Amino acid sequence: MDSQQGVTNGGHHNDGDAAEWKQVAELRAVTEAQDPACKEEDDYMLRRFLRARDHNIGKASAMLLKYLKWKPAAKPHGRISESEVAHEVSQGKLCLQGYDRQGRPMIYGFGARHHPSNRDLDEFKRFVVYVLDATVARLPPGQEKFAAVADLKGWGYSNCDIRAYLAALDIMQNYYPERLGRVFLVHVPYVFMAAWKIVYPFIDDNTKKKFVFVSDKDLDKTLREAIDDAQLPEVYGGELNLITSPASKTDRH
Repeated sequence: MDSQQGVTNGGHHNDGDAAEWKQVAELRAVTEAQDPACKEEDDYMLRRFLRARDHNIGKASAMLLKYLKWKPAAKPHGRISESEVAHEVSQGKLCLQGYDRQGRPMIYGFGARHHPSNRDLDEFKRFVVYVLDATVARLPPGQEKFAAVADLKGWGYSNCDIRAYLAALDIMQNYYPERLGRVFLVHVPYVFMAAWKIVYPFIDDNTKKKFVFVSDKDLDKTLREAIDDAQLPEVYGGELNLITSPASKTDRH
């Protein structure tokens, strides 16, 4: 696990691989020469971009430059406020609560509460950024990743929104690399597999293995192995009372 203590930009790293940190310094030099905004980003951020491109500095720099251009456009005020995503928040489709046994903050998503007929794609994209930033803010020291449960109980064709799924995937893969630890897909109806087949080719290879389909018979065992009872939502037999509003993001364990 990474230790995030006592590190500044380009500072002394007491964790991880010295050769990797040397590559991070190279990545910083290459990227800052093209966009001085890179100075605002810490070494851990750069390391995630480096890892997302399998330590290829050229590819990681291209990815990072794209992020640095995206950031002020996506978050002109530095952050997205709840009022900018009020319609999405009001639908209760995501809960940001609890932690898994590895200390990763959890996101619970309820696919049947999302309706493409009732969403604005730009607001949805802002909502994805809002949720990812809120989740990153909940990371305990030394943890860089979050985990999620995508609950598809009751999901049907009226919930199918390929454009939104691809937009969310694009934001997560390109602008929040190496943040996703694992997604459990639970209560998956057969009809969902048609949508999954369309989305799957757009998921990068490193990310594909992070999606885990859980059958109903294995659900209890799988979730209990991953999440302590006190942190597991009541809906899955645990003790955590889920509040369907991202306002619940302030929890700490």
